Amino acid sequence: MDDLISIIIPAYNIEHYIAKTLDSILAQTYSNLEIIVVNDGSKDDTGKVLDAYARKDGRIKAIHKDNGGVTSARLRGLAEAAGEYIGFVDGDDYAEPEMFQLLMDNLKAHDADISHCGYQMVFPNGRVDYYHNTGKLMVQEGPQGCSDILDGSVTEPGLWNKLYRRALFQGLGDWMDQTIRINEDLLMNFYLFRQAKRCVFQDVCLYHYVLRKGSAATSKVNDHKLRDPLRVQKRLCEETKDIPQWNQIVERRLMYQLVGSSTLGLGDQKELIRPFRKEARKELRQRLWKTLGGSTCGRKLKLMVLWAAIWPGSYYGIHKLYARVTGSDRKYAVE
Repeated sequence: MDDLISIIIPAYNIEHYIAKTLDSILAQTYSNLEIIVVNDGSKDDTGKVLDAYARKDGRIKAIHKDNGGVTSARLRGLAEAAGEYIGFVDGDDYAEPEMFQLLMDNLKAHDADISHCGYQMVFPNGRVDYYHNTGKLMVQEGPQGCSDILDGSVTEPGLWNKLYRRALFQGLGDWMDQTIRINEDLLMNFYLFRQAKRCVFQDVCLYHYVLRKGSAATSKVNDHKLRDPLRVQKRLCEETKDIPQWNQIVERRLMYQLVGSSTLGLGDQKELIRPFRKEARKELRQRLWKTLGGSTCGRKLKLMVLWAAIWPGSYYGIHKLYARVTGSDRKYAVE
């Protein structure tokens, strides 16, 4: 019999989406699955949908808990998982039928600890963006896998298009900060990838990442969306301080994050954004001379840091105009 894969699905207020997600997992060509769906304190009928599916197919296990955030839901699912391999799916997304078969085949063929693939970003109007669908297969030896996940330009930092050996998760619950609700995928993946001896990535887009109103990706600005990305980058800076090849990647991403945070527009949430922006500007200026005098950041990033630190209002205005002209300000808009 094929090895058991435990697929963990956190679910919160997605009664209209979770059925499509579950149907896509039940339709996988790799059938030896344990599907653990964690209802994280939903206030709608998500729990009822899960219970109905659990009665219909014995591979589905519905767990109901008080709301604690997506990391707490995933950790609860891990505690219940029996499989030697672990996968994650978000409760409003879906996967192509062959995804987990391909991930397992690649993992076994290359004796890897992590197997992952590309994905499609699906918009409500039917538009689909592919990341990146080149078809190429890449074996990431040792630290290269972690470098690629930290960089994010080739492989996606999300958890949902990957298959992991269960042994990688040992100690994860004690390490993860469950108060972080944005970019928590990157933080968890760093923990998992840094332990992996080999990873394999095939750039075929078998996972459908669905953008919708009200999801974490499209919801209005809140304290978590403002502060968590910086918290994650600072945590990663601390964790990688003894590994220069990783630390330089994280330091660069932190500086990009600080530039963006320092030049945020206030919009209609002035009371929330203004104090955060003030803190970011202060920290950017504190890091200015070290950044300009160091070799971690390239010339373009140094110019951005200098401009944002000295004249943030001008940077915001020009950046906003550029985004409007190029259309990048509407790239992820959900009508």
